[in-house]
Amino acid sequence: MSNNLYITATESRSGKSAIALGVMQLLTRNVRNVAFFRPIINNGVDSGRDHDINLILRQFKLDIPYEDTFACTLAQARELINSGQHAQLLENILNKYKALEAEYDFVLCEGTDFQGKDPAFEFDLNVDIAANLGCPVMLVVSGRGKTDEEIVASAQITIDTMEEKGVDLVAAVVNRAEKGADRERIVSSLECKVRCTQPLSVFVIPEEESLGNPTVKDVMKWLDAQVLYGHGRLETVVGDFLVAAMQIGNFLGYISKGSMIITPGDREDIILTALASRLSSAYPDISGVVLTGGLQPSAGVHRLIEGWTGVPLPVLSVKGHTYQTTQKLAELYGRIDPDDQRKVALALGTFEAHVDVPVLSERLVTRRSTRITPKMFEYNLVETAKKHRMRIVMPEGECDRILRAAEILLRRGVCEVIILGTMDKLTAKISELGLNLDGARLIDPATSELLDDYAQTYFESRKHKGILMDEARDKMLDPTYFGTMMVHKDHADGMVSGAINTTAHTIRPAFEFVKTKPDASIVSSVFLMCMKDRVHVFGDCAVNPNPNAQQLAEIAIVSAQTARIFGVEPRVAMLSYSTGASGKGADVDKVKEATVIARERVPELAIEGPLQFDAAVDPDVAQTKLPGSEVAGKATVFIFPDLNTGNNTYKAVQRSAGAVAIGPVLQGLNKPVNDLSRGCTIPDIVNTVAITAIQAQAEKGLL
Repeated sequence: MSNNLYITATESRSGKSAIALGVMQLLTRNVRNVAFFRPIINNGVDSGRDHDINLILRQFKLDIPYEDTFACTLAQARELINSGQHAQLLENILNKYKALEAEYDFVLCEGTDFQGKDPAFEFDLNVDIAANLGCPVMLVVSGRGKTDEEIVASAQITIDTMEEKGVDLVAAVVNRAEKGADRERIVSSLECKVRCTQPLSVFVIPEEESLGNPTVKDVMKWLDAQVLYGHGRLETVVGDFLVAAMQIGNFLGYISKGSMIITPGDREDIILTALASRLSSAYPDISGVVLTGGLQPSAGVHRLIEGWTGVPLPVLSVKGHTYQTTQKLAELYGRIDPDDQRKVALALGTFEAHVDVPVLSERLVTRRSTRITPKMFEYNLVETAKKHRMRIVMPEGECDRILRAAEILLRRGVCEVIILGTMDKLTAKISELGLNLDGARLIDPATSELLDDYAQTYFESRKHKGILMDEARDKMLDPTYFGTMMVHKDHADGMVSGAINTTAHTIRPAFEFVKTKPDASIVSSVFLMCMKDRVHVFGDCAVNPNPNAQQLAEIAIVSAQTARIFGVEPRVAMLSYSTGASGKGADVDKVKEATVIARERVPELAIEGPLQFDAAVDPDVAQTKLPGSEVAGKATVFIFPDLNTGNNTYKAVQRSAGAVAIGPVLQGLNKPVNDLSRGCTIPDIVNTVAITAIQAQAEKGLL
C-alpha cells in the first residue's frame, strides 16, 4: 500500500473539502507527519490563498509553507497543456509532490474543484495526475438532486473509466445524498471490476444543509458587504434568499427558517419588521437582512436600532441594486471557513457518523506512528469518549461558549449533554445563537421535579453543619450545586463547569457531598501536556499549595492511574532541584520520603525521585546523573513538589514550547467533576468534556 491518497470529485459542489477534513482527521490520528498537497488550485479568494489548503493547514496546524502545498493554478495548467507542454506540467507537479514525500510520512492530495467550464477536461487531468503520482484514489460522487439509479449509473461509469486509465481505487464516497437514498442498494451496486485488490469500500453520506448552505459571513465576503448591525451573529446559516418587495402583511407570509431578506436600503418598514420577527416566537427565525442600493436607514431609524439591546440578527449593506445582488447570490454556495468551528465540527461529525473509520484507516495507513501529536491525542479523546456515551452535565447554560461547545459535542456524538439554566433564557440564547441543541436535555433547576429530592439529600448531608432546609433548597437552586447533585445521585455521570464560575465555586459542592474516594485523602489535579510528538502528565499544578510527603506520594500514584486511563504509560518522576543523593535540604527530603511511600504502596509502579527535570526527560543527562534508572531520561508523569513550581512550570512549557495544555483534570473524587478556566475556548470545553466522559467510563469499568 502507498503512503498517499488522492481525493477527487466528478463535479463541482460535491462537498469534497468536507471529505478531505474527515480523511485528514483520520490520518493525523495514526500518522505523525502528514502533508497536504493540491497539484492544481483555482485562484485564491481567502486573502489570495486556496480555500481548501487554508482550511486544512489551519484546522490541523500543519507547519507547511503555503507555497509548497500546490504546483500551479488551473489557468496555468490549461495554458501548458494547450501549448503542448503536458509533460512539463506533470514534471512540475511531480517535483513539488516529491519534495513533500521526502519530508512527510503521508501525503494527502486533493484534486481540482471543477469550477471551470470543462468538467471532462478536469476529470481526465485529475486521473492523469493521480496515476503519475502513484496515488490510490478516493472518489467523491455528488448525490445532490439525484435518484439512487442516477447515482449508481454515473458513479459506476466513473469507476470503470478510472480503472481503464490505470488508477487504483481505494474507496468511493457518495456525498450529499438525498435523505431518502437507499444506502445499502447504492453500496452493493458499486464495484471495481479490474484493479481493486480488495472489494471497493463505498460510503454514503446524506445531505447536511448546514454544510451546504452559506453563513451570513460567507454572504458578507461574497458581496463585499458592510456589516451595519449584528457583528456577533455572522456565523448564522442561511437557508434561502427572499426578495422583499411586498407590503409588510404579505411579506411576513413568505419568510421561512433561515431566510435572508434582500430589500432596498430605504425600505425601513421591511427592516424593522424583519428585526421584530426575529424576536417573535410566532414566526420562523430568519438569518439576516441585506440592504441594497448603497442605501441605509435614516438617522432616526438607525438610532432606534442602535438602542435595541442586542440587535437580534445581522444587517448587511451592499452597493449593488436588488436584482444584481440576487443574481450574484445565486452563484454562492456554502464553504467551511477554518474560523467556523461549528461547521468544522459538523463536517467531522457527519463524516464519522457515515464512514466506517476503522475500515478506511486500515486501508489507508500502512504503519502507525509510535509518537503522539496534540491533534492525535485530541482525536483519541473524542473517539474514546464516543465508545460509551456518558451523561455530562454543564451548569453554565447561559454562557455562549458552553452552548456552542454543546452543539459540537452533540454533532460529534461525544456524550449525552445535559444543560442547566433558566428555561426561557436558555431557549432565547439558543435561538439567538442559531444553534441546534435538539439532542440536549435542558433542565431548569427551579422547576425541576428533582429539586425537592436534591434539597432533602443536601440537607441530610449537611445538617450536622447546622444548615436549615430553606438554605438547602436555596443551594439546590444554584445550577452548580444542582449539577453536582445530579452526579452524586447518578442522574449524570460527570460535570464540567468553570467557564464563568470560579474554581472554588465549581469544586466546593463536590467537596461537600461527592467527597473523595475511600483510598484518597486529598483531591489533586493533572494537566495533560500535549508536546509536539508525545504527551506528558504534570501534577499537581492547580489544587494543593504545599503537599506533605504522604500527600505527594498519593498525588504520584493517582496521577499515574490518570495517565494510564488516557493511554500514557506511566513512568513517574518526582521532581526536585536535586537528582538522587546529590543534594540535601528539607524540600529534597520530602520528595525522597514521598518516593519511598509511593513505592511501598504500589511496588510495581515505575517511579524515581528526587529527579531534576533535565534528568527526567533527557536520556544523555540521565545517563550521567542517574545511570540505570528505568524512569530517568524517559519519564512521562512529572510530580512537582509544590503548587508554585507546578503551576509556573506548566505555563512556561505551554507558552515557550507551544504545548497544548488540557486540564486541570481533577482526581481523587468519587465521581468526575472538572473545572474550566474562565478564559477557556470552545475547543478547551470540548476536550474537558471528553476527558470527563472518559473518567466516567473508567469509574464504571468500561475502559
